[in-house]
Amino acid sequence: MLAEDDAALALAALAIDAGREALEGFLAHRAREGARLVAVIAERAQAITQIVKPLRERGPELLAAHEKRLSERLQTAVESLGSRVPVEETMARVRQELALYGMRADVTEELDRLLAHLDELREACSGAGPVGKRLDFLLQELNREANTLGSKAAIVDLSRAAIDLKLLIEQIREQVQNLE
Repeated sequence: MLAEDDAALALAALAIDAGREALEGFLAHRAREGARLVAVIAERAQAITQIVKPLRERGPELLAAHEKRLSERLQTAVESLGSRVPVEETMARVRQELALYGMRADVTEELDRLLAHLDELREACSGAGPVGKRLDFLLQELNREANTLGSKAAIVDLSRAAIDLKLLIEQIREQVQNLE
């Protein structure tokens, strides 16, 4: 009976050791996979930054070019109508409307928020502990800004950028689904 008890204890010790080893292996694999996913997320975040920063720097130039193009088209239209109101007076009103339109078409705030959300995303990825829910929320915010950018896009560059941003955000979302 003593030999059976010793054998049972030895078997239990082996089972505990095997379980501990399996758990340690699982946790190590999970940590490696998490690190790879974070690296992919960081790469995509950098790609988003490379799209947003040049647009941010060109913001005033893009807006001015769009306003100029729109102003010229409107002036041509006004002149072709042969209005009784002097062209200068009409164009003054057009410039007021363009200024209001420019405030609505300005995407600087969206670009600034995209960069701020990217900073938060990087910070969340560099921290310890579960980050999945936080990253999911940040991705919703990034997507919201990309959608707004797309809806305000008055030039092709912004439209393309909005599409590229959405694709990259979706690629990050796919990786985040595998994080805790």
